[in-house]
Amino acid sequence: MSHPLLDSASRKFATAKTLVERGVFRPVRPDRLVRTGLALHRWGPTAAAGYETSAIRYPDQVAIVDELGSLTFPEVHRRTNGLAHALADRGIGEGDNVAILCRNHRGMIDITVALSKLGAHALYLNTMFSKPQITDVCARHQPKLIVYDEEFAEVIAGAHEGRTGIVAWSDGEIEHEDELLESLIAGGDPSDVVPPRQKGRVTILTSGTTGTPKGANRKQPDSLEPVAALLDRIPYQAREPTHVAAPMFHSWGYANWMLGISLSSTIVLRRRFEPESALSTLAQFRCTGLVVVPVMLQRILELDPEVIARYDLRALRVIAASGSALPGELATKIMDRFGDVLYNLYGSTEVAWATIATPADLRAAPGTAGRPPRGTVVRLLDDNGKEVPDGTTGRIFVGNDMAMEGYTGGGHKQNVDGLLSSGDVGHFDEDGRLFIDGRDDEMIVSGGENVFPREVEDLLSHHDAVEEAAVIGVEDEKFGQRLKAFVVVRKGAKKPTVSELQDYVKKNLARYKVPRDIEFLTELPRNATGKVLKRELAEDPSDG
Repeated sequence: MSHPLLDSASRKFATAKTLVERGVFRPVRPDRLVRTGLALHRWGPTAAAGYETSAIRYPDQVAIVDELGSLTFPEVHRRTNGLAHALADRGIGEGDNVAILCRNHRGMIDITVALSKLGAHALYLNTMFSKPQITDVCARHQPKLIVYDEEFAEVIAGAHEGRTGIVAWSDGEIEHEDELLESLIAGGDPSDVVPPRQKGRVTILTSGTTGTPKGANRKQPDSLEPVAALLDRIPYQAREPTHVAAPMFHSWGYANWMLGISLSSTIVLRRRFEPESALSTLAQFRCTGLVVVPVMLQRILELDPEVIARYDLRALRVIAASGSALPGELATKIMDRFGDVLYNLYGSTEVAWATIATPADLRAAPGTAGRPPRGTVVRLLDDNGKEVPDGTTGRIFVGNDMAMEGYTGGGHKQNVDGLLSSGDVGHFDEDGRLFIDGRDDEMIVSGGENVFPREVEDLLSHHDAVEEAAVIGVEDEKFGQRLKAFVVVRKGAKKPTVSELQDYVKKNLARYKVPRDIEFLTELPRNATGKVLKRELAEDPSDG
């Protein structure tokens, strides 16, 4: 067994090597090198440091593009200085919670970086949460300030009571008393901010697909090792434009924005995802990276081939997907259309990341979640905390430097020897690639047999007439539970009969895995990151 110090030295060398290869470390003028080093010393590897050091190294380069235009790195640095000073004048400081309900635009970055400069904590709210959910979350986390887009004024009304509000994006359609973020920036002192004694934290909420959303506390990284670990598997390059289409309030969009800061990349944002608009954005700005959740890829492929062909996407080298399950068939279709540029990350709000599947992995084993990146440990355990034999399904436990520190309201995911439960079960194939078999709390026991819905869903999705499917367990007097499937028919396909689909499953899986009931829907209910809301299927199904 290698010595921990040797392991640490090896990781540091590998980190430096990756950062050189990706262009993070590159020759720079001596005066800029000194100023960059001083900024990193003051701030550490934080969002605040990212824009200050990029402003020093690339004073004429574009940092952000959104619907309002472009901003250079120095402009972002000065804007966030001004906003930080303005917030401090209004009583926001180190250790304070600030709730943020914004879509992807410059204001989302402005407030996040300003809070980093103050040592305040950012609480990201999901744009698809209901008014009661947001009121409940804010009651539990007690933010001093709510920063929101104008369109969410009614949704945050309950949480806003007794709290200061700031409007991050306004179309001028609503009259409100709250100050505009842009006004605070314009009136704030643009001089450098004195770094706080303690770094601020970010709290990203769980999706709430199976209950009340919880806040996962995560500190800002102490080094660039986590960044290098991701860049070792996902080949972004420094100073290249990346379109972050995935919502930045979610851990996947946020993580890729942070990667972009480390690379001094141009981050291209649009407030709403539309499939053709995304292709147009990629072509217009010659983006080399696209950050998505899988349902976005599905919507892109639903476009007519002639529409897709209108856009020159030859610059695109990385499509980075995460946030929900990526069906193997969808991965193959995307790579057949856009080339072998698809990278799929499996993780969760709690564990950050667990594995990454490269295009080679997805070609060799469609549907795989890939392998753990450097510095990440993944183990499959049984109910007694013991590792399961190779090829056997077990509960997935993960350890890395970016795992959450605990839920904001107290409590934690199950921890075994320093590894956190991801909440899923899976198995490794003979080549060490991970496959996700389902949620550990979604297992259906029908007639004494254990069934994980994912296997049935994947099979149904491979039927020529089926676009996608979701499977749940419903109560059954005879068997305890029985399987019920919800199916969306592929556009232009002839609607199959229930018995046809049941026979299809019966030919490919064990008889006890055949859904007793099948209901056809026009679409599956999803949250903002594309996860299917099975709770809604169980509570209020609709025949579309």
